[in-house]
Amino acid sequence: MQLSFAEALRYLNVSETTARRWIRDRGLPVHQADERLFVNPVELWEWALEHKVAVSAELLARAQRSQETVAPVSELLAAGGIHYDVPGRDPGGVLHAVVERLPLPPFVDRSFLTTALAAREAMGSTGIGHGIAIPHVRNPILLQVSAPTISLCLLREPVDFNAIDDQPVHTLFAVISPTVPAHLRILAELSFLLADADLRSLLAARAPAEQILDRIRVLEESRRPAPAAHPGPTRGVER
Repeated sequence: MQLSFAEALRYLNVSETTARRWIRDRGLPVHQADERLFVNPVELWEWALEHKVAVSAELLARAQRSQETVAPVSELLAAGGIHYDVPGRDPGGVLHAVVERLPLPPFVDRSFLTTALAAREAMGSTGIGHGIAIPHVRNPILLQVSAPTISLCLLREPVDFNAIDDQPVHTLFAVISPTVPAHLRILAELSFLLADADLRSLLAARAPAEQILDRIRVLEESRRPAPAAHPGPTRGVER
Protein backbone atom coordinates (compact mmCIF):
# COMPACT_ATOMS: atom_id res chain seq x y z
CA MET A 1 0.00 0.00 0.00
CA GLN A 2 1.61 3.22 -1.19
CA LEU A 3 0.33 6.77 -1.53
CA SER A 4 1.00 8.95 -4.51
CA PHE A 5 2.72 12.24 -3.75
CA ALA A 6 -0.53 14.05 -4.59
CA GLU A 7 -2.44 11.90 -2.07
CA ALA A 8 0.15 12.68 0.60
CA LEU A 9 -0.30 16.40 -0.06
CA ARG A 10 -4.05 16.05 0.52
CA TYR A 11 -3.55 14.22 3.82
CA LEU A 12 -1.08 16.89 4.99
CA ASN A 13 -3.21 19.72 3.53
CA VAL A 14 -0.16 21.58 2.23
CA SER A 15 1.07 22.79 -1.14
CA GLU A 16 3.62 20.91 -3.20
CA THR A 17 6.12 23.71 -2.51
CA THR A 18 5.75 23.24 1.26
CA ALA A 19 5.98 19.46 1.01
CA ARG A 20 9.15 19.63 -1.07
CA ARG A 21 10.65 22.02 1.47
CA TRP A 22 9.79 19.50 4.20
CA ILE A 23 11.49 16.76 2.20
CA ARG A 24 14.64 18.89 2.06
CA ASP A 25 14.62 20.41 5.54
CA ARG A 26 12.61 18.06 7.75
CA GLY A 27 13.11 14.63 6.23
CA LEU A 28 9.57 14.00 5.00
CA PRO A 29 9.99 10.39 3.79
CA VAL A 30 9.38 9.82 0.08
CA HIS A 31 10.38 7.10 -2.37
CA GLN A 32 10.94 7.33 -6.11
CA ALA A 33 10.01 4.78 -8.77
CA ASP A 34 9.80 5.38 -12.52
CA GLU A 35 10.50 9.09 -11.89
CA ARG A 36 7.40 9.35 -9.67
CA LEU A 37 7.29 10.03 -5.94
CA PHE A 38 5.47 7.73 -3.53
CA VAL A 39 4.91 7.81 0.23
CA ASN A 40 4.55 4.88 2.63
CA PRO A 41 1.42 5.67 4.73
CA VAL A 42 2.98 4.24 7.91
CA GLU A 43 6.04 6.42 7.44
CA LEU A 44 3.82 9.45 6.76
CA TRP A 45 1.79 8.85 9.93
CA GLU A 46 4.98 8.42 11.96
CA TRP A 47 6.68 11.48 10.47
CA ALA A 48 3.65 13.66 11.17
CA LEU A 49 3.57 12.42 14.77
CA GLU A 50 7.29 13.01 15.27
CA HIS A 51 7.23 16.52 13.76
CA LYS A 52 3.91 17.56 15.33
CA VAL A 53 2.40 18.13 11.88
CA ALA A 54 -1.35 17.77 11.53
CA VAL A 55 -2.33 14.95 9.21
CA SER A 56 -5.88 14.31 8.09
CA ALA A 57 -7.77 11.71 10.13
CA GLU A 58 -8.81 10.35 6.75
CA LEU A 59 -5.41 8.61 6.53
CA LEU A 60 -6.35 6.26 9.37
CA ALA A 61 -10.01 6.22 8.33
CA ARG A 62 -8.88 4.90 4.95
CA ALA A 63 -7.12 2.06 6.73
CA GLN A 64 -10.29 1.27 8.66
CA ARG A 65 -12.20 1.01 5.37
CA SER A 66 -9.59 -1.18 3.71
CA GLN A 67 -10.35 -4.76 2.74
CA GLU A 68 -7.45 -5.98 4.89
CA THR A 69 -8.93 -8.39 7.45
CA VAL A 70 -7.61 -7.77 10.94
CA ALA A 71 -8.97 -9.29 14.14
CA PRO A 72 -10.26 -6.93 16.85
CA VAL A 73 -7.62 -5.44 19.15
CA SER A 74 -9.00 -7.47 22.06
CA GLU A 75 -8.24 -10.68 20.13
CA LEU A 76 -4.82 -9.47 19.04
CA LEU A 77 -4.03 -8.69 22.68
CA ALA A 78 -5.16 -12.16 23.71
CA ALA A 79 -2.60 -13.51 21.23
CA GLY A 80 0.18 -11.09 22.18
CA GLY A 81 -0.42 -11.03 25.91
CA ILE A 82 -0.65 -8.39 28.62
CA HIS A 83 2.62 -8.18 30.54
CA TYR A 84 3.12 -6.48 33.89
CA ASP A 85 6.21 -5.19 35.72
CA VAL A 86 8.28 -4.91 32.53
CA PRO A 87 11.75 -3.62 33.53
CA GLY A 88 13.99 -1.00 31.99
CA ARG A 89 15.31 2.42 32.93
CA ASP A 90 15.73 3.80 29.41
CA PRO A 91 14.06 3.12 26.03
CA GLY A 92 16.75 0.64 24.98
CA GLY A 93 16.39 -1.40 28.16
CA VAL A 94 12.61 -1.33 27.95
CA LEU A 95 12.57 -2.44 24.29
CA HIS A 96 14.93 -5.33 25.08
CA ALA A 97 12.58 -6.49 27.86
CA VAL A 98 9.54 -6.07 25.62
CA VAL A 99 11.02 -8.16 22.80
CA GLU A 100 11.81 -10.94 25.27
CA ARG A 101 8.10 -11.18 26.02
CA LEU A 102 6.73 -11.14 22.46
CA PRO A 103 5.18 -14.40 21.16
CA LEU A 104 7.34 -14.66 18.03
CA PRO A 105 8.02 -17.62 15.74
CA PRO A 106 11.33 -19.41 16.46
CA PHE A 107 12.93 -18.13 13.25
CA VAL A 108 12.57 -14.43 14.24
CA ASP A 109 15.89 -13.00 15.42
CA ARG A 110 15.01 -11.20 18.64
CA SER A 111 18.34 -9.39 18.73
CA PHE A 112 17.66 -8.02 15.25
CA LEU A 113 14.15 -6.96 16.28
CA THR A 114 15.46 -5.17 19.37
CA THR A 115 18.00 -3.34 17.23
CA ALA A 116 15.34 -2.43 14.63
CA LEU A 117 13.00 -1.07 17.31
CA ALA A 118 15.81 0.93 18.93
CA ALA A 119 16.84 2.32 15.53
CA ARG A 120 13.24 3.29 14.83
CA GLU A 121 13.02 5.00 18.24
CA ALA A 122 16.24 6.92 17.55
CA MET A 123 14.62 8.38 14.43
CA GLY A 124 11.78 9.82 16.50
CA SER A 125 9.76 8.91 19.56
CA THR A 126 6.87 6.46 19.29
CA GLY A 127 5.44 8.02 22.46
CA ILE A 128 1.99 9.27 21.45
CA GLY A 129 1.17 11.04 24.73
CA HIS A 130 -0.71 10.23 27.94
CA GLY A 131 2.15 7.92 29.01
CA ILE A 132 1.67 5.55 26.05
CA ALA A 133 4.05 4.47 23.28
CA ILE A 134 3.52 2.18 20.29
CA PRO A 135 6.95 0.79 19.31
CA HIS A 136 7.10 -0.99 15.98
CA VAL A 137 9.45 -1.56 13.07
CA ARG A 138 9.08 0.85 10.17
CA ASN A 139 8.73 -1.94 7.61
CA PRO A 140 6.50 -4.72 9.04
CA ILE A 141 7.44 -7.14 6.26
CA LEU A 142 10.97 -7.39 7.67
CA LEU A 143 9.73 -9.84 10.30
CA GLN A 144 7.91 -12.14 7.86
CA VAL A 145 5.27 -13.21 10.39
CA SER A 146 2.02 -14.76 9.19
CA ALA A 147 -0.43 -13.04 11.56
CA PRO A 148 -0.54 -9.77 13.51
CA THR A 149 -0.33 -9.52 17.29
CA ILE A 150 -0.36 -6.77 19.89
CA SER A 151 1.48 -7.13 23.18
CA LEU A 152 0.56 -4.73 25.98
CA CYS A 153 3.48 -4.04 28.31
CA LEU A 154 2.96 -2.15 31.57
CA LEU A 155 6.30 -0.86 32.80
CA ARG A 156 7.75 -1.35 36.26
CA GLU A 157 8.47 2.39 36.35
CA PRO A 158 7.77 5.24 33.91
CA VAL A 159 10.55 5.89 31.38
CA ASP A 160 11.34 9.01 29.35
CA PHE A 161 10.63 8.22 25.67
CA ASN A 162 10.78 11.87 24.57
CA ALA A 163 7.04 11.65 23.87
CA ILE A 164 5.18 14.43 22.12
CA ASP A 165 3.69 15.70 25.42
CA ASP A 166 6.99 15.25 27.35
CA GLN A 167 5.30 12.82 29.74
CA PRO A 168 7.18 9.63 30.73
CA VAL A 169 5.84 6.39 29.28
CA HIS A 170 4.23 3.76 31.51
CA THR A 171 2.46 1.68 28.83
CA LEU A 172 3.62 0.22 25.52
CA PHE A 173 1.61 -1.49 22.79
CA ALA A 174 4.08 -3.53 20.73
CA VAL A 175 2.57 -4.06 17.27
CA ILE A 176 3.75 -6.93 15.06
CA SER A 177 2.17 -7.00 11.58
CA PRO A 178 2.70 -9.10 8.44
CA THR A 179 1.82 -6.31 5.97
CA VAL A 180 1.73 -2.52 5.78
CA PRO A 181 -2.10 -2.36 5.33
CA ALA A 182 -2.60 -4.56 8.40
CA HIS A 183 -0.16 -2.42 10.35
CA LEU A 184 -1.94 0.80 9.45
CA ARG A 185 -5.33 -0.75 10.22
CA ILE A 186 -4.09 -1.73 13.71
CA LEU A 187 -2.74 1.77 14.30
CA ALA A 188 -6.15 3.14 13.33
CA GLU A 189 -7.94 0.86 15.79
CA LEU A 190 -5.50 1.69 18.60
CA SER A 191 -5.91 5.39 17.87
CA PHE A 192 -9.67 5.06 18.35
CA LEU A 193 -9.38 3.00 21.56
CA LEU A 194 -6.74 5.20 23.20
CA ALA A 195 -8.91 8.29 22.75
CA ASP A 196 -11.02 6.83 25.59
CA ALA A 197 -10.14 8.44 28.93
CA ASP A 198 -11.46 5.48 30.94
CA LEU A 199 -9.16 3.05 29.11
CA ARG A 200 -6.19 5.37 29.60
CA SER A 201 -6.97 5.55 33.31
CA LEU A 202 -7.00 1.75 33.56
CA LEU A 203 -3.63 1.58 31.83
CA ALA A 204 -2.12 4.25 34.07
CA ALA A 205 -3.39 2.40 37.15
CA ARG A 206 -2.03 -0.95 35.86
CA ALA A 207 -5.49 -2.43 36.26
CA PRO A 208 -6.00 -6.20 36.04
CA ALA A 209 -5.85 -7.59 32.52
CA GLU A 210 -9.51 -8.60 32.44
CA GLN A 211 -10.63 -5.07 33.34
CA ILE A 212 -8.53 -3.63 30.52
CA LEU A 213 -9.85 -6.19 28.03
CA ASP A 214 -13.43 -5.65 29.20
CA ARG A 215 -13.15 -1.91 28.51
CA ILE A 216 -11.64 -2.54 25.08
CA ARG A 217 -14.45 -4.97 24.23
CA VAL A 218 -17.05 -2.39 25.27
CA LEU A 219 -15.45 0.19 22.97
CA GLU A 220 -15.24 -2.30 20.12
CA GLU A 221 -18.87 -3.28 20.59
CA SER A 222 -19.89 0.38 20.46
CA ARG A 223 -18.49 0.61 16.92
CA ARG A 224 -20.35 -2.36 15.51
CA PRO A 225 -23.34 -1.43 13.38
CA ALA A 226 -26.68 -2.28 14.88
CA PRO A 227 -28.28 -5.35 13.31
CA ALA A 228 -30.87 -4.53 10.69
CA ALA A 229 -34.42 -4.80 11.89
CA HIS A 230 -36.35 -7.65 10.31
CA PRO A 231 -39.89 -6.80 9.28
CA GLY A 232 -42.60 -8.88 10.84
CA PRO A 233 -44.59 -11.38 8.84
CA THR A 234 -46.92 -9.83 6.32
CA ARG A 235 -50.38 -11.04 5.68
CA GLY A 236 -51.68 -11.61 2.24
CA VAL A 237 -54.20 -9.10 0.98
CA GLU A 238 -57.63 -10.65 0.64
CA ARG A 239 -59.42 -9.88 -2.54
